[in-house]
Amino acid sequence: MTDLTVAYYADDFTGSTDVLEAFATAGLRTVLFLEPPDEDALSDFEDVDVVGVAGRSRTMTPEEMDGQLPDVFSQLGALDPDLCYYKVCSTFDSSPEIGSIGRAIDIGREVFDTDAVPVVVAAPSLEPRGRYVAFGNLFGTVDGTTYRLDRHPTMRQHPVTPMTEADLTEHLGAQTDATIGCIELTTVDGAFNRSIWTAYDRERRERDVVLFDGINHEHQRTVGSVIWRTCSQRREQPMFAVGSVGLGYALVGHWVKTGVVDHLSALDPPAPVEQILVTAGSVSPVTDAQIDWALHHGFEGIRVRTAALLEPATAADERDRVVAAATNVLEGGESPLVYTGRGPDDPAIERTRQRATRLDIAESELGSRLGSELGKITRGIVDDGNVGRICLAGGDTSGHVAPALDIVALEYIGPVAPGSPLCDVIAEDPRVNGCEIVFKGGQVETTADEPNFFGVVRDGEDRY
Repeated sequence: MTDLTVAYYADDFTGSTDVLEAFATAGLRTVLFLEPPDEDALSDFEDVDVVGVAGRSRTMTPEEMDGQLPDVFSQLGALDPDLCYYKVCSTFDSSPEIGSIGRAIDIGREVFDTDAVPVVVAAPSLEPRGRYVAFGNLFGTVDGTTYRLDRHPTMRQHPVTPMTEADLTEHLGAQTDATIGCIELTTVDGAFNRSIWTAYDRERRERDVVLFDGINHEHQRTVGSVIWRTCSQRREQPMFAVGSVGLGYALVGHWVKTGVVDHLSALDPPAPVEQILVTAGSVSPVTDAQIDWALHHGFEGIRVRTAALLEPATAADERDRVVAAATNVLEGGESPLVYTGRGPDDPAIERTRQRATRLDIAESELGSRLGSELGKITRGIVDDGNVGRICLAGGDTSGHVAPALDIVALEYIGPVAPGSPLCDVIAEDPRVNGCEIVFKGGQVETTADEPNFFGVVRDGEDRY
């Protein structure tokens, strides 16, 4: 493939790099931008097959989406790809008020004048934390146990968008007036001799949105064949679709099976480095265990006093303290791990909320306020210290820190954990250009039996 095949917008930063990985590991040149590129920006890169944009719509209100997504979709459509893809998290966490996937679908339907929008959420390729959809219900695996999403130990109590409904037709139906159909497992699997083509043609004539079930790699490939054949039937403008990274893997699986691309199955882990910088804003249990592991394996922890960051009188001093401490650790040859909390029950979280209340900072603004401060801290460390490799832990954290680093684009280097690759940074600032970076979602972990994510980023171990 040499013409632009796919253009995607990811609703958060960590989710943007898992799609980058899915396409890049199939030999497709994939470039991830922080802003929608025009043709002039693309001209700096040769033979690009896939273009991505790392967005932040998962934290937006519907009104904020209305103000931004139409232009983003139009700009991506102007690049003339075969498929425009709104990429969402594989846990589908969203609500009518924040990160509404339904509103994104409504906007996409209008911009691309599409009749029915396929939605592919199942992502078995993310094993051992696979995502599966059966009869419209979403399941996710944690520590070897698979839970329905409304019983998932983390997602059911997500601080912003808790998943209290696993039936995606119901969950999505609360976010849009569009009619929603589902191609169920028995049809995707070919059971009872039901034709997926016939079922999809019927559903897209009768429904505005068509969800696909799937629990294994063959189901992925089957769904990919349906999506790609539908793409090839559109001539006037790109097809619009919505999905997790599972949609990317579905397309790649189909292309590999049909010989369109060669899958790069042998992937070398990144080379080890002496030290890295970790900035962790995630307080998920998974990230907490990874911080604990790192503190016992050569990383130097630096806790950020988040309540102090909210106070105008103390914010600058707190930033300076953290930057100086991290710089000292780097100068000593070790790896600083800057973190805001230790798990969802950390008392610092409640103290920070109470401070925000006293300062009249809305709960909805707290994440962006702290994320912006972490961006300033990380930029200060990069400016003052010798940082060649960075790991950002947390979707919101990544979304605020990356712009603070003035990153223009990213390209794939190698695997760290499923969905969180090491990437090469393209930036105008020479202190940032050529750095290597990993965006880690709160739930992302390696395939190892121990929570060694930050160690793998530093040591380049083959733990994929």
